[in-house]
Amino acid sequence: MAKTIEPHYDNLIIGFGKGGKTLAAWLAKKGEQVSLVEKSDKMYGGACINVACIPTKALIKKAEEKMPYQKAYGLKNELTSFLRELNYDNVEKLPAATVITGEASFVTANEVLVKIIGKDKGEKRITANRIFINTGSQPFVPPIPGIDTAKNVYTSISLLEQSTLPEKLVIIGGGFIGLEFADMYAKFGAEVTVLDSADEFLPQEDEDVADEVYKVLTSRKINIVTAATVQKVENTEGDKVKVEYKDKTGETVSLQASALLIATGRKPMTEGLNLEAAGIRTDKKGYIEVDESLKTNVHNIWALGDINGGPQFTYISLDDFRIVRDQLSDADYTTVEQRKQVASSVFITPPLAHIGLREREAVEKGYEIKVAKLPATSVVRARIDCNTSGLLKTVVDKKTNKILGCILFCTGANEMINTIQVAINCGLDYQEVRDTIYTHPSMTEAFNDLYAQI
Repeated sequence: MAKTIEPHYDNLIIGFGKGGKTLAAWLAKKGEQVSLVEKSDKMYGGACINVACIPTKALIKKAEEKMPYQKAYGLKNELTSFLRELNYDNVEKLPAATVITGEASFVTANEVLVKIIGKDKGEKRITANRIFINTGSQPFVPPIPGIDTAKNVYTSISLLEQSTLPEKLVIIGGGFIGLEFADMYAKFGAEVTVLDSADEFLPQEDEDVADEVYKVLTSRKINIVTAATVQKVENTEGDKVKVEYKDKTGETVSLQASALLIATGRKPMTEGLNLEAAGIRTDKKGYIEVDESLKTNVHNIWALGDINGGPQFTYISLDDFRIVRDQLSDADYTTVEQRKQVASSVFITPPLAHIGLREREAVEKGYEIKVAKLPATSVVRARIDCNTSGLLKTVVDKKTNKILGCILFCTGANEMINTIQVAINCGLDYQEVRDTIYTHPSMTEAFNDLYAQI
């Protein structure tokens, strides 16, 4: 028997993302009544599970295994479907929790109108003592002439829904999302061109790291064009999509492709929320403004995850939950100012992982530094795994011996970087990492050799 939807709850959570669903379960287990509103039954569990981290990493793994695209596509869908149902059940099974599929729109700071989707279609007004917004972000599509009307133009979400591998793929955007898709589709056999508006490839990285990544990606016949300014998009005969851009010399160049991926950043998902009715302030980019406690300017409303304009990672959304949880339970971890350094990974092959300051950044901040580098080819485990591409690099404060930053471009980098994150956040001297006994043969034991060079 379906649970009766009550008009008033202790807590209302809008959006089924990582922070929201974890908070919903925690509150419900405490016995507080919780309503979790999600506008799509295809998004239970949030973007990570359904249209981002999990499906892309599943496809990347299958591409590395040389699995045909259509088979990998089917397995990806099986995985996301399983996780979606699991996440729904983990919340809905709790007696104090109710999942509502519908579009939420603020009426006041305590009242939300929900247009219910599905068999119980209709409207429901819900009031709550506390409201948490966790609606996330979505791909940003720039105002390029023709981009809204041309066929075979995709975002990172819609391209994942295509069961056929594009023979030729053009990607607008040379950031991390664009590079992940470029590398993945190239490994499946697509001919890939990346149009990057930046003058330099990966300009935020140190030159030696960027050069190494460039070398690896172009070795897979990925064509990377920097300083490319896209002028227009249109279709040609046979539903091919044509992209016209100006190169660094100002010359106009045309490319034809089977598909065009727009990977030019993300924007907040606030459409339809009617934030103005609740008096909730947003910043210039449309993200919800929050204080260090993740509270909006409205005392009973919080914003968690991508929607608050912080780092756009699933694990940051989870950490936002911890901050809110501790506020509600009078515990100690209650502000983003208490958050320590966080690592990130780009899942090209091999992965590119990073934490802290890069060499250039450390110099700009005035540190006296020591730098060590290690080619991945010198790591025994990389040779065993037949993946010797890449470079390991670290930056250490010469005065204190503390690790300022680390960049790992090697097989296993996404796991290895967590070790350095712990070392940095615990204030360990680099010698502790250098002299730790690691299992053998492992990628992590490369830290013995890397930090021995300091």
